[in-house]
Amino acid sequence: MSQTSEHFQALSALPHGPSFRFLDELTELIPGTSASAHWTLKGDEAFLAGHFPGHPLLPGVIMIESLAQLGGVLAQSSRGERPLKNVRLTAVRQFKILGSITPGETLLIHAKQEAVMPGLVQISGEITRLDGSKLAMGSVILSGEE
Repeated sequence: MSQTSEHFQALSALPHGPSFRFLDELTELIPGTSASAHWTLKGDEAFLAGHFPGHPLLPGVIMIESLAQLGGVLAQSSRGERPLKNVRLTAVRQFKILGSITPGETLLIHAKQEAVMPGLVQISGEITRLDGSKLAMGSVILSGEE
């Protein structure tokens, strides 16, 4: 699937450097409502060297971070000229890790904006494999300065 320039720009707005970005392509964005993206675990990521030597598995906290990053894109999508500044992951709520992936596999990340309060956004989501099997689900709270 070819990424639109709007989607590319939305991903480019993430504050993370390339080595800590866990979204390869934004595949859907309904501003202020929902978003989808995918990310492929390549196998050369530095954190895999120790998790686990000879049998690399994606750490569950990276799945949480991928949802938080997509949530950040979603949270900013409906803010127009007034984006939140210094957006950060503030809380992880009821997150369940149901499976793991190995290098070469692709995560499909789906996020839904649940609630917005001044300086806070609640995002729920799920992460699946390409075949649709669930890897993780839960919600995160992002905070930022108005």
